[in-house]
Amino acid sequence: MPQKHCLNQKELARRWGISHRTLERWRYTGLGPAFLKLGGRVLYRLPDIEAFEQSQLQRTFAISKAVARVEQAPRRLTADPARATGPADPFHRVARAC
Repeated sequence: MPQKHCLNQKELARRWGISHRTLERWRYTGLGPAFLKLGGRVLYRLPDIEAFEQSQLQRTFAISKAVARVEQAPRRLTADPARATGPADPFHRVARAC
């Protein structure tokens, strides 16, 4: 069987396990992979699909690297508890005069 060079909207939706309507919304909003529109047909080329998948994978790796950097950073207090001016009990309410 010859290898397909393009997938239609429903084939790509099945590949990713999403609704074909999601792909329609992505096209409308400018998200998602590049596509061809030939007549009334929408086609996605395999190299464009794979490039989009790779870009999403790299974004996920970049986020996890950033999270790892934050977790490894030494923790610093944002306020000095010794110089706190409020009441010792943070739930203490002060009565207001009317």
